[in-house]
Amino acid sequence: MSKIIIATRNRGKTLEIREILSNVGIPISDLTEERIDIEIEENGSTYKENALIKAKEIYRIAGQTVISDDSGLEVDALSGRPGIHSARYADDTKGRIEKLLLEMNGIPFEKRTARFRCVACLLFDNNRYEFFEGTVEGYISEQPRGENGFGFDPVFFLKEYNKTMAEIPIETKNRISHRAQAFYKLREFIVRNRHI
Repeated sequence: MSKIIIATRNRGKTLEIREILSNVGIPISDLTEERIDIEIEENGSTYKENALIKAKEIYRIAGQTVISDDSGLEVDALSGRPGIHSARYADDTKGRIEKLLLEMNGIPFEKRTARFRCVACLLFDNNRYEFFEGTVEGYISEQPRGENGFGFDPVFFLKEYNKTMAEIPIETKNRISHRAQAFYKLREFIVRNRHI
């Protein structure tokens, strides 16, 4: 691997992944840095399918090793929704959070259990790829709190920290988040398989 492209233009996600992969000794860029401006339709029925769709499309354009991921928020009281549709749950982050809190209105704390799930894909070429999964368990808070993070982080409450994901320091988030778990597994794979 001479270079890895992260299949995102989300600066927060790029920073989080770069931090985790900082010691692998391989240059890492994202779609903004590569000047790749493409909307990829994530029409898979699973996180794995969506991650692979993204990775293959970026590989087709750039011809380099690609890291992609798909993640979502799975709320037990909503039968796992929004799940793979988390990014399309509403038009923007504020709308997604408002819609979620409206749907959760009146549900007691102990029944507000949820998890973030991330599936990362490391694609070498169209026929060689690996998947890595991470989850973090929590609760949906009654109102947004915190300024760190992105997406549903302000309403994802971590009982053991007594804070939302958006209230904990980025260093802590990079150790415990669903994305961190998936990408630490990916990093270990790269370290063990440098010859690929």
